[in-house]
Amino acid sequence: MSKGTSSFGKRHTKTHSLCKRCGNRAFHNQKKTCASCGYPAAKIRSFNWGMKAKRRKTTGTGRMRYLKTVNVRFKNGFREGARKAPAAAAAAAN
Repeated sequence: MSKGTSSFGKRHTKTHSLCKRCGNRAFHNQKKTCASCGYPAAKIRSFNWGMKAKRRKTTGTGRMRYLKTVNVRFKNGFREGARKAPAAAAAAAN
């Protein structure tokens, strides 16, 4: 058997499938671990030697559904449930 062209024709099985957590095709079927995010480990896989990879996955690269409102709410002192006073009543109070 040669180790070149004729061997490549025998490759028809997939080693990696889609990951539940990150969605990348990096979940190793035999190892049962994701090469991208490290699933099923509790912590997300990241290394200091991969700064560009960290930049791609860090906070702010997604929708930030909760975090993007925090700055405005902080400015207002995290007030909740208070009704805004009507314009006429506010003018009379001044």
